[in-house]
Amino acid sequence: MTSVGAGNLRIDADRLWASIMETAAIGATEKGGIKRLTLTDLDREVRNWFVARCENAGCSVSIDTLGNISARRPGRDNSLPPIAMGSHLDTQPTGGKFDGVIGVLSGLEVLRSLNDAGVETNAPLEVINWTNEEGSRFAPAMLSSGVFAGAFTPDYAYDREDREGKRFGDELIRIGYKGDEPCGARKLGAFFELHIEQGPILEAEERTIGIVTGVQGMRWYEVTVTGMDCHAGSTPMHLRQDALVATARMIAAVQSVGLAHAPDAVATVGLIEARPNSRNVIPGEVFFSIDLRHPQDTVVAAMEADLRHALDETVAGTRITFTFDRIWDSPAVHFDEACVSSVAAASEALGYSSRRITSGAGHDAAYIARVAPTTMIFVPCEKGISHNELEKAEPGDVAAGANVLLAAVLDTDARLYGPRDR
Repeated sequence: MTSVGAGNLRIDADRLWASIMETAAIGATEKGGIKRLTLTDLDREVRNWFVARCENAGCSVSIDTLGNISARRPGRDNSLPPIAMGSHLDTQPTGGKFDGVIGVLSGLEVLRSLNDAGVETNAPLEVINWTNEEGSRFAPAMLSSGVFAGAFTPDYAYDREDREGKRFGDELIRIGYKGDEPCGARKLGAFFELHIEQGPILEAEERTIGIVTGVQGMRWYEVTVTGMDCHAGSTPMHLRQDALVATARMIAAVQSVGLAHAPDAVATVGLIEARPNSRNVIPGEVFFSIDLRHPQDTVVAAMEADLRHALDETVAGTRITFTFDRIWDSPAVHFDEACVSSVAAASEALGYSSRRITSGAGHDAAYIARVAPTTMIFVPCEKGISHNELEKAEPGDVAAGANVLLAAVLDTDARLYGPRDR
């Protein structure tokens, strides 16, 4: 093997795109997206695909107790903490082909391209598939990277239940991906995550690369509204305790709180379940979720206070009650400036237009930043659409992001552990 800098080294864009399209067939939907919820049989299938491809690339594969998959390519000194890349392979119920996937498969492509070129790095390199990033089946999101970083305990993760009452820990065992390595025992020298932007800024400004400086703060809540279910035909309007009507007012309050803290704040109700969910029964109970986000933690806290007051006001003077539980608090994250600079330098050297940007979405990198120098690389997605089957990214943009990833990883290896051409 040779020990060289990035130079003219590039990833194989056709091979990367073929890998993306191959995995897109696992859980493919009629509208062109993917439904591949975490710890389902389809998740197991794509995991098996990933493990096989990594082993074919000469990597050793390990799985930790939260199901995170790490594929390692050896370096000159394998006692050094590895420089890692990665993201996630699970999707939303109506997800797209690129969210998370390009971060994992671009990491694999970096390793393949280094093999093709015969390049040896100082430290080992790893590509990681994190379990349950989306949080669409088991809340909260970024669950296993959160355990890796010490934000959650393993038992907390194992006890998370989906809407059918199935436990995360049981499903992890069922699909055969509960490993032996303690989650978080693996130390990382640095971590890079390539991702579609999931927003419209890069496309609108005709930029190819987003140099991600951090992630905005976010909090998730679960609300259960309780009234009385009664017959829809025989209960007079003035005697009703309609939980769904109260919920409608609460949802309007969520919207108002988001608008009050605009333009940088967002507030969303994305999940709602009315019970007993019968057309001729007044709803007696409603469960719904709330998602609040802002780049400043103080503003997120103010939004929560405003929201709680507004919800209290919606049921004042009624017989409706509710519970309000914060289930997740992810403070704003500021990424490692040296890693950010590596991405910026790589973008410039490769001739890609770029800009610094803050992520509006949560990512595994937000937790890994607690335990290792970390940053992200964004590439555009059409009209900013994501978490949607219409999600689209251009092959050239994905390849550009992977080339920046390759160059930034090589730069970081040289910066942390010395030049390769010695």
